[in-house]
Amino acid sequence: MELIDQHTKGIMEECKVRARDAGLRFDDESLEYIVTNRDLLELSPKGMIPTLYDYWVNDVEVIKGKERYKLYPNNPYETVINSRPAISFYNDNNPDWLNIMIFYHVLAHIDFFQNNTLFLNTWKDDFVGEALADKRYIEQLRSEHGRWVDYVVEFSRGIDNLAGYFDRLPLRGSIEDMQPPSKVDFYFDVFLQSMEKLPDHEIFKEIERYNKLITRNKAVAESAFFADVRKKYPEFSALYKKHTAKNGENVLDLMEFVRDNSTFLKKENNEWMKSVMNIVRGTSLYFSPQIRTKITNEGWASYWHDELFRADDRIKGHEVDYARTNAFVTSVSRVGLNPYAIGLRLIQYVEELVDKGKSAFGFQQLSKIEIREDFDKRTGKGRDAIFQLREKFSDFTLINTYVTQDFVNEHDLFVVGQRFNPQRGTVEYYIKSRKSEDYKKMLIEQLYHPPEISVIEDKTNDSNLYLSHQFEGKELMKAYIPETMTGIEYLWGGQVQLETTEIVKTDAESEDEELEYEHRRVLFTIKDRKISKTDL
Repeated sequence: MELIDQHTKGIMEECKVRARDAGLRFDDESLEYIVTNRDLLELSPKGMIPTLYDYWVNDVEVIKGKERYKLYPNNPYETVINSRPAISFYNDNNPDWLNIMIFYHVLAHIDFFQNNTLFLNTWKDDFVGEALADKRYIEQLRSEHGRWVDYVVEFSRGIDNLAGYFDRLPLRGSIEDMQPPSKVDFYFDVFLQSMEKLPDHEIFKEIERYNKLITRNKAVAESAFFADVRKKYPEFSALYKKHTAKNGENVLDLMEFVRDNSTFLKKENNEWMKSVMNIVRGTSLYFSPQIRTKITNEGWASYWHDELFRADDRIKGHEVDYARTNAFVTSVSRVGLNPYAIGLRLIQYVEELVDKGKSAFGFQQLSKIEIREDFDKRTGKGRDAIFQLREKFSDFTLINTYVTQDFVNEHDLFVVGQRFNPQRGTVEYYIKSRKSEDYKKMLIEQLYHPPEISVIEDKTNDSNLYLSHQFEGKELMKAYIPETMTGIEYLWGGQVQLETTEIVKTDAESEDEELEYEHRRVLFTIKDRKISKTDL
């Protein structure tokens, strides 16, 4: 792995200038490395973070990848990671015209990482550097505690998808000012208005006083401001503490709860395990926004590599090559999901809707097909709309909002079903539905959506951890329940109980009747690595 040469770096810097002129925003610094396909096989299990801690499952994935590569040699064009500075990886045999297309794609990814609010908690972090420090610390722990470190890593990774990602996102924020302190929010929004019931003009005076302090010295503004507040309202601190406890500002996800409340982990010889849990949890939180924006992110990058590359005079002579490559990347899969294709078409669809004024309520009231098709207000605001989309949307919100019947019809989309043909002895694919509701449901079902499992504190004590799964129409993966609960039992140091819902088939009274299903609440209990199940 080595940095790209100066000639190729010059191409990237020219692409940056043109991308910024088009409205993309990203940091000046970036690193581009040349890697072989086999290098990528080594990096892929680590999420392309070369400094991530070593783990035996990654080694298994590398072996699998190498064997697969022998049968199906592939040629991935690029990979980019959300680091500071941003790092991207390329093949060493890409021609200049292809690198131009790829660089535009990468710069759009970087723009997305550095402006989409789901990534807000990563904007000021150098995760690659943090990962290196974590890796060295885990290696040190391995020299002291041996294989027990890997047990803790594995047990923690078994529940790392339950880390409270959305709970850690500020309600509002920007790169310059992440979020106003919650104490300030409580003082102005709750204490003065609801508790003290001050008139508006007095509240505005307090806001003005706070803003003046912020302007003078932001570092000490809050402490100076609330020093005066406590003099005037001695009860404020107690009310604020009560408010934060009541409204769950310190609500812990499962990993945090076990880390902070396990008597087993509080033992002096086991304190090191908390650090391992923090490393695993931090890695999970870092990757969470990427998992939740795969379609939107790839669509955004595909949109801009097409917009910028086709307008680039360096394309001359390679139009056919580009068309072939772009079609390979962004063609719609009739079976399965191509995130590049769906994301690109949704972003183009939103831009067209807003440009024509079709996103307005008045258009939604129109029923005649001819009027709807010819409707065009020429607002010229479509580009602004997709930049707002890039800032605020996740995959779920994009799909749930804009996968409409018009969108499905425009791109001839449909849900594919499977059925067995007994005459031929084969499985056939067929068009199951062309309805937007069905297509939207199919897309949403493929999105990342971890289960919601919470700690029931009034049923939890030092010797028993009681968990409740909020049923959302899907069962937990039964095959994983025993191993996952074994890991939690070890970290908790006592019995663990999990309340969940199973979908059970009920027997039909006759052969002509269809099978019916019922939901049954059950309780799994694990103690001393022995698991049992009872009906509730």
